[in-house]
Amino acid sequence: MAYKSLNHFISVLEAAGELVRIKTPVSPYLEISEITDRIVKNEGKALFFENTGTEFPLVINLFGSYRRMCMALGVSDLDEIGQKIEDLFKNLTEPKPGFLDKLRVLPKLQQVASWMPKTLSGKGACQEVIMKDPDLSKLPVLTCWPADGGPFITLPLVHSKDPDSGIRNLGMYRMQVMGKDSTGMHWHLHKGSAEHFRKYRESGKKMPVSVTLGGDPVNIYCATAPLPENLDEYLLAGFLRNKKVEMVKCLTNDLEVPADSDFVIEGYVDPMEEPVLEGPFGDHTGFYSLADYYPLFHVTCITHRKDAVFPATIVGIPPMEDGQIGKATERIFLVPMKQTVVPELIDMDMPEEGVFHNITIVKIRKNYPGQANKVMNSLWGAGQMMFNKIMIVVDEEVNVHDYLAVAHAIAGNTDLRQDIHFSTGPVDVLDHSSRQFAFGTKMGIDATRKTVGEGLTPPAKEFSVDTVALKKMFPGITSMSENLLQKGVPVLLLTIRKTKPDEIRTILQAAMDAGLIMSIPCLVVLDPEVDLSSPKVITWITANNIDPKRDCFYLSDSKESSTSSLVIDATRKTGELDHFGREWPNILVMDDATIKMVDEKWNNYQIGDFLSSPSLPFKRLVHNDKASV
Repeated sequence: MAYKSLNHFISVLEAAGELVRIKTPVSPYLEISEITDRIVKNEGKALFFENTGTEFPLVINLFGSYRRMCMALGVSDLDEIGQKIEDLFKNLTEPKPGFLDKLRVLPKLQQVASWMPKTLSGKGACQEVIMKDPDLSKLPVLTCWPADGGPFITLPLVHSKDPDSGIRNLGMYRMQVMGKDSTGMHWHLHKGSAEHFRKYRESGKKMPVSVTLGGDPVNIYCATAPLPENLDEYLLAGFLRNKKVEMVKCLTNDLEVPADSDFVIEGYVDPMEEPVLEGPFGDHTGFYSLADYYPLFHVTCITHRKDAVFPATIVGIPPMEDGQIGKATERIFLVPMKQTVVPELIDMDMPEEGVFHNITIVKIRKNYPGQANKVMNSLWGAGQMMFNKIMIVVDEEVNVHDYLAVAHAIAGNTDLRQDIHFSTGPVDVLDHSSRQFAFGTKMGIDATRKTVGEGLTPPAKEFSVDTVALKKMFPGITSMSENLLQKGVPVLLLTIRKTKPDEIRTILQAAMDAGLIMSIPCLVVLDPEVDLSSPKVITWITANNIDPKRDCFYLSDSKESSTSSLVIDATRKTGELDHFGREWPNILVMDDATIKMVDEKWNNYQIGDFLSSPSLPFKRLVHNDKASV
């Protein structure tokens, strides 16, 4: 379905009971973020704030449920898109034995051509109003979290062109407002626009950049899509909406933008200019990404529709709205990955707690020894899958969306000495635990049944743990959980208060030597403040806090040398105790004053029963009121 505008999509959501309007005056400074966090965490509706203190309303949580994500892309199930891609691929690539068979392909080729974006003459709806004095302070830009460096535009569609080929790139990079006509431009070094920037810097020329907000929600999604280099995101948009995107020329630079956009912010980046300190920002990992230097974007023109609505999102501790966007990417790109990279791929799952890049579960049809390793290496070399930190490969009968079933597959098919594979390579720039910026290690877990030549998975041994004696003998162990052990998953969860280097290894080896921990294959260690009763929180923290090759190590039972335990150190790393040389970020929580204000105003919002702040359970994990610990 092709939406005519963002307002069209909003009206469809409202008619379907998926959007609620809030007439009470609200502040873009923290208040909207706190309200939205409560709604998102409770699977609530999209929120339309009518009174933002500016002339523009704000809409948020547009994609915050599976149903709304499907509605945005015009399907009833996200797998429909993958099936459409597969049908098209087969139609275009299967052998055509006869002349008539070849002719039948022509309509498909014509259909592909109909998805290509088209530039219109004249102005578009996005240029109905030209702001005489471009001023970003007139927009309801959100300050999302207390230690953020300032207000951030969080759903920007950033347009640039390769200066050599002229090929367009569309990306989504947060933009911190630095002044009335300038922002930071937080494009990561791996992204398409960053490559364009490098080329402009070599030529010494200013780089034209245009940013749009709103329009057809398909365009918003496509700005996040992990497309191959040099493939126009608006071709994907045309495919998804089954109608080409109509573009118009910008007024002050030589770029084109969708005519149906709500706002267009035109300008340039000067590669010869000194970068500016941007951040911190409460990021999708659930931690702050810390301040760093990025290019400065100069605004030359702002235009908008007469009925413009400002779209925004907030990110943070999962679940959040961006988790549904990630789910769409998982389902849409499954088929292309299978067709072009990993033909044995059947299904995959990227758990929300893995914040896109930390955890991927892959189901394959296994036919030969070492195939799981081949799949790991293939996927780690495929586009943005290079950022994946933990990859789990399972057999075709395992439901990758049932995490307990995946855990049982790991328990039943994995020799932790033989079937855990470590690799080194690029990681997401937001990974705070890596050994250095954007470079760290990965862990692959081969949880497939072993074939001849791969070695046999040793039979499970009877395991035991004496929790009473452990706490008495080792006061550094502050809590333990046997919940996973009781579910047949041989993992013991512990919290340990570190006071000196290598203390985790020392304590656990002594406990094994004393017979207090026997034959438990995996021990996961977290900080004392972590609540061990929530598997989702434990998964989220563990995946964020480890550099696998550094933080995973083996301990052997001195009484039975054939028995080893894999220890995963998911504690916070410091220079003093862990020789860690980078700043460690704080977890995202809202400040007490904003929580209290929203509590007191809740009934005025008229958005349903009272919901407490999701930040409250995580307050114990925060070490100060700053972005870094």
